[in-house]
Amino acid sequence: MKFIKFFSFLSLLFILSKTTAQEFKLGRVSIAELEEKKHPRDSSAAAAILYKKGKSSIEYDTNDGFILVTQVDTRVKIYKKEGYDWANQNVSYYIGSNESREKVDFSNVNTFNLVNGKIEKTKLKSDGVFNEEVDKYYARKKITMPNVKEGSVLEYSYTVRTPTIGMMKGWAFQSSIPVNYSEYTTYIPEYYTFNARQKGYIFPKVTTETRSRSILFTSKERGLNSHTTFSTDTVDYLETQTTYIAENLPAMKEESYVNNIDNYTASLEQELSMVKYPNSPMKTFSTDWNSVARTIYEYEDFGPELNKTGYFEDDLKALLAGVTTPEEKIVLILNHVKSNVKWNKYHGYSCDKGVRKAYQEKSGNIAEINLMLTAMLRYSGLTANPVLVSTRSNGVAFFPNRTAYNYVITAVETENGYILLDASDRFSVPNVLPFRTLNWYGRLIRKDGTSEQIDLMPKKTSNDIVFLTYSIDPEGKVTGQTRRQCTDYNAMITRENIFSTKEDEYLEKLENQNNKIEISDYAKTNEKEILKPIIETYSFTGNNLSEVIGGKIYVSPMLFFTNEKNPFNQETREYPVDFGFPFMDKYNITIKIPDGFAVETIPTPAVINMEDNLGSFKFNIAANENTLQMTISHQINNAIVSTQQYEMLKEYYKAMIAKESEKIVLKRI
Repeated sequence: MKFIKFFSFLSLLFILSKTTAQEFKLGRVSIAELEEKKHPRDSSAAAAILYKKGKSSIEYDTNDGFILVTQVDTRVKIYKKEGYDWANQNVSYYIGSNESREKVDFSNVNTFNLVNGKIEKTKLKSDGVFNEEVDKYYARKKITMPNVKEGSVLEYSYTVRTPTIGMMKGWAFQSSIPVNYSEYTTYIPEYYTFNARQKGYIFPKVTTETRSRSILFTSKERGLNSHTTFSTDTVDYLETQTTYIAENLPAMKEESYVNNIDNYTASLEQELSMVKYPNSPMKTFSTDWNSVARTIYEYEDFGPELNKTGYFEDDLKALLAGVTTPEEKIVLILNHVKSNVKWNKYHGYSCDKGVRKAYQEKSGNIAEINLMLTAMLRYSGLTANPVLVSTRSNGVAFFPNRTAYNYVITAVETENGYILLDASDRFSVPNVLPFRTLNWYGRLIRKDGTSEQIDLMPKKTSNDIVFLTYSIDPEGKVTGQTRRQCTDYNAMITRENIFSTKEDEYLEKLENQNNKIEISDYAKTNEKEILKPIIETYSFTGNNLSEVIGGKIYVSPMLFFTNEKNPFNQETREYPVDFGFPFMDKYNITIKIPDGFAVETIPTPAVINMEDNLGSFKFNIAANENTLQMTISHQINNAIVSTQQYEMLKEYYKAMIAKESEKIVLKRI
């Protein structure tokens, strides 16, 4: 029985053993490492990780019981000043509750330099250690390493102690700089089964061995006469040791239109999926997405919050009086929540203070706002359910686990499919979610605990339509008017840009971005009518929009709307291209030729179509006396473009930019 009691309060057991894959100890920095001027495989690298080793264990603490301990030792080489940021390290840890509060400690933090042929060590002082509270749930322990120079070698070690054991800390083998050696080892007793999932395109070498282990623990009992007796027990079990080793890993370099580079970084995630104690029934955790969704729905700060309605019933009855159509109900309720409850910038699918208090205080986190929205929609007679989401910054939810999600939105089921809603963003409308949520798939949860995968990526094209009319004088000065109309996600982005700054700052930025033009008569329409397209109009003049050479005028017909640089210039692409949403950029351009000039050369019309209806580019131009008329469209039909389609997309952009860059040449007559 003591054996069963011993394991009844454990979620996980790791026993620490010495790693033997490669000898590495902090403090043993070599002169060769300090003398190295550049990375042998990547001469452009500003820094490199020479070694990174991690290990995890369960340790018994007389005050707190068994806690999970993760220790990481790292050695970093600095080659260039651009690598100095690696002297600033931080580790995030959970502080949400006393029972689950984590602790982080740095140790062995030193900077090594080569001075007159000898190794000089500078230790971290207390003023180089900081604690920073991120929010009410998480904090960061930060260090700033001393005496960092080009050529320095940095070393540090940190330990994370967490009393809540279930999911091990993720381990990234790759980084934004080259990694020479990375090793991670786990020790798992026979009673536990873990889901171990690897991400990325480089996989470490894995070795596994099983051996017998034992643990000795002491218990005490108080007798009837207050006499205390102590007893010891030994528990024998089989342990599986798994070691992951990766060497010579290239730097993960950002590319254009990457969702989150961490999605493709070689890394390891492990979550407890099953526990089977001797003489006890099996207990499973998060073995698939359905069980993850069901578990989350049953949390006290999730599912039960959807059943609370008393706090809004009177307001909703007045709001919906006489309203019958689902579309009207959706818009009215969405706007009601947005107007009455402001987002406090906290993510998460769990309520903090609860929907009732959030409604009363007019402020809440993501869960409180969107679970409240779901409850109101249900109360109005609509079929509404929460949808678990992982934000772009959190990464794609590849594998079933309870920490894969960090956000929740609402879905309303209609005859024409799901309508997705998020009341946390003032510019969000039905089926136009905040950009942070457009992250492949979410998981809808129903009242009965069933769930289904929901595609979060938009299918409707967001338009950016420009009407551009301008004239050119004999000296090459350009004067014109612009009318720009944006819909859906383009409208959301434009509204956010407009409202995030004062108008004069916004216009100054617009002028600078558009080749130093001067803007006048600026006006905007529907900036607050968010169900309608937003329209901007302005007049402009520019002295840098054309060139006069040898009496001829050269001008790019699209002026400052010309795409000048191909964002896809890598030979190969390892990550999908993520545009976020399908879009169409369309330009209707009228150009007035100055008196005394005629057209010498104009670009020829062109059409470029990609296979599989991925996208198209159309360029048409016609001359009529002293006027040129143009229509140009650039359309991408898929939010995500696969790596297999990358070469086609790269060539498409190359041809499009070449065509847009062709000049109109005007000559004197």
